[in-house]
Amino acid sequence: MTIIAGFSSSRQGTAPLNLAVQISRWTGDKVVAAAIVERPWPAKDDPIEREYLGYVTEQASQALDRVVGQLPGGLDIPRVVHQSDSIPTGLIELVTAHDARFVVVGSSSSGLLGRVTLGSVTERLVHTAAVPVAIAPRGYPPVPESIRRITVAYGGEADVNGLVAATAELARQWPVQLRIVSFTVRPMTMFGGAIERSTEDLVVQQWARRTRDDIVKQLNAVRARIPVSDVDVVVGSGHDWREAVEAVSWEAGDMLALGSGAAGPAAHVFLGSAASKILRHAPVPVLIVPRNKVTA
Repeated sequence: MTIIAGFSSSRQGTAPLNLAVQISRWTGDKVVAAAIVERPWPAKDDPIEREYLGYVTEQASQALDRVVGQLPGGLDIPRVVHQSDSIPTGLIELVTAHDARFVVVGSSSSGLLGRVTLGSVTERLVHTAAVPVAIAPRGYPPVPESIRRITVAYGGEADVNGLVAATAELARQWPVQLRIVSFTVRPMTMFGGAIERSTEDLVVQQWARRTRDDIVKQLNAVRARIPVSDVDVVVGSGHDWREAVEAVSWEAGDMLALGSGAAGPAAHVFLGSAASKILRHAPVPVLIVPRNKVTA
């Protein structure tokens, strides 16, 4: 199987390739570094357009060689420059052509360093891909160890689409730790007045106990058909999504798994509103799983 590490012809940061190599240590898949060149639409079959596309393709090929050449250890990674109507479409075409298991992309250059931010390309890709999409935080460096733990973001959308079962299967195939975390945002006010701290804590504690019970039920159902070792169950709480995500400990080798929203089309990635908020504050790579992969 293959992992497509995707680049545009104008943005050649190493973050997607660094993450793809790290995932390949986990899965054993081959990494293909791919640059997508957008061809004009509608197409004009004339000498000027052919010359332009040839020039841009050559520039993209040279840039891709430089990106791969920056990897430590002199890894032998195939490169491909692919022309398509758009970058997301080109990546999806390569996924099909190479029978890829994952596609890996980088965060927007406008995002915070070390965080995951969707740009126009990744936004469209994560709403159209039929395979899991891994997103590297901006500036993600080479990491010597492989992925060692998957953290599942558990919530209503994960309940509907069976994300726990899907990630348990991944953890079984490529032995890694499995952790399940549910995030809650504490209300700052209620009915125009401040909530008593003790009352707020009690509400959160009760919600956390109920959530843990729900997770255990799902785990027991999953264990009936998939061998699952010990699983950590964690609740991240804060007054906003950033605090909730940062309330959970994160380590090198972690990956956060998010499931597609219930409103999304089957067999495609579609981020729900809660997942989008969690993604923006994730300090580790994020794996977004399409509904067909979740429910399989």
